[in-house]
Formats: sequence, structure tokens, C-alpha cells
Amino acid sequence: MLEHFFQCPYCWEEISMLLDVSVSDQTYVEDCEVCCNPIEILVQFNDQELQGFQALPLEQ
Repeated sequence: MLEHFFQCPYCWEEISMLLDVSVSDQTYVEDCEVCCNPIEILVQFNDQELQGFQALPLEQ
């Protein structure tokens, strides 16, 4: 697991989450721990190294 810090696209607070380095391409929704809004998380790993990370507001 890798701890990754980023800004919430809603409240702009810095938050962190643990990322699973064993899965190369990941897409899921996680709620912000500060404002509770849903964030779409897009993660890419290559040989267990983080290659891409996006935290996007969930379109409603």
C-alpha cells in the first residue's frame, strides 16, 4: 500500500488515502474525509510505481 496526499476537488483540503500498488489501473469513488463529497479516483501504477493519479468531482 502507498499513502498518497492530494487536494479534494470540492473543499481544497489536503487529504490522503492508501493506494493498492498491486492493481495497475484503478477507478473508484471515495468520499472526502473533510467535506464528505464523492470523488472519482483514477490511479495508474507501472511495476508498483505510481504513474498517474487524478481526483475528480463526481458528475451528478
